[in-house]
Amino acid sequence: MKTYPEIPGGVRHGVPVYIFDKLDGSNVRVEWTPKRGFWKFGRRNGLIDDTNPWLTEVPALFMEKYADDLHRIFKKERYDKATAYMEFWGPSSFAGNHEDETHDVTLFDVSVHRKGFLEPRQFLRLFGELDHAALLHHGNFTHDIKREVEQGILEGMTFEGVVAKGAWDRKAGRPLMFKWKSLAWIAKLHDLCGEDEEMFQRLL
Repeated sequence: MKTYPEIPGGVRHGVPVYIFDKLDGSNVRVEWTPKRGFWKFGRRNGLIDDTNPWLTEVPALFMEKYADDLHRIFKKERYDKATAYMEFWGPSSFAGNHEDETHDVTLFDVSVHRKGFLEPRQFLRLFGELDHAALLHHGNFTHDIKREVEQGILEGMTFEGVVAKGAWDRKAGRPLMFKWKSLAWIAKLHDLCGEDEEMFQRLL
């Protein structure tokens, strides 16, 4: 299964982007083929197993919420293989840690075999009617937006921050992507990690 890329920090000014809310949870993925349907479920690195017991909820959540609609769209687009990427999260989830509460999965990206990750405009055209990471803004990532994300006051954003996506980046071999986070979320992560700088950088 294709692993979701690490999204760099650092804002790109002066280029149009689609700014999406960044839900705070665990990155999960589901692989599809026309004959097998949705047959392989993974966490960020590896398949879903007992390593993280919470993630064993993902297959049932996904199949109920997305399977029929995504299967129909993938078949219509004549994909021969595709991977859907989602955030597994709950109201108390933080930095990949989860609580005993109701969880959800939310679609935020799709990769197509031999084509790669969809540009955000195409993603929204195909999947915009489904529940997906909320689109908060389309246009330049201005200094005002950067400040609003840091302060956690950008309209529609949740606690962690945002992910911005743009047109195809030839150098990266995928659409332009970068993330920016709220200062309150970063402070909470510092509290969680304490003196463990390696853990902090990994979860950041």
